[in-house]
Amino acid sequence: MSREIAFVFNGNKMNMAIEDHWTLLHLIREELGYTGTKEGCGSGECGACTVIVDGNAVNSCLYLAAEIDGKELMTIEGLASPDGTLHPIQKAFVENGGIQCGFCSPGMIISAKALLDENPNANEEEIKEAIAGNLCRCTGYVQIVDSIKSVSGHEAQEPHVVAFRSEEGDRGD
Repeated sequence: MSREIAFVFNGNKMNMAIEDHWTLLHLIREELGYTGTKEGCGSGECGACTVIVDGNAVNSCLYLAAEIDGKELMTIEGLASPDGTLHPIQKAFVENGGIQCGFCSPGMIISAKALLDENPNANEEEIKEAIAGNLCRCTGYVQIVDSIKSVSGHEAQEPHVVAFRSEEGDRGD
């Protein structure tokens, strides 16, 4: 059975007919033709399909397309400026080596955006919790967490303690 839905997609108002059984992932990739959102596992375990719906990170492989009616949807394609300027989170992933093969990157970046929109001063533990549902096989997560930390306001607020060694060899704080 099909139905008509209206939603905002990456800042643009949309109206379209959908089938009741479509997932949001199907709608994004197959019907709208945006392929930045990936299908990894198809069961909500890997986070490659993460998108933002009304400010919340969701697994689009589990989210029914019909549920987007009246809501706002953002995918990785909606982050960069229309002129192609990367969003600060995207730029941080590039500069900090948070992207290896790139398969998990859209979901990671979208999860980071949802976190930082809600909590611009997220600390490392909050960052790790926010991306816990996103799997990466390449980076070991260090570069990913460092990328997100670099754009978190918390990073700038943390005091940096410098340890040094005196000539006698004892360690100072």
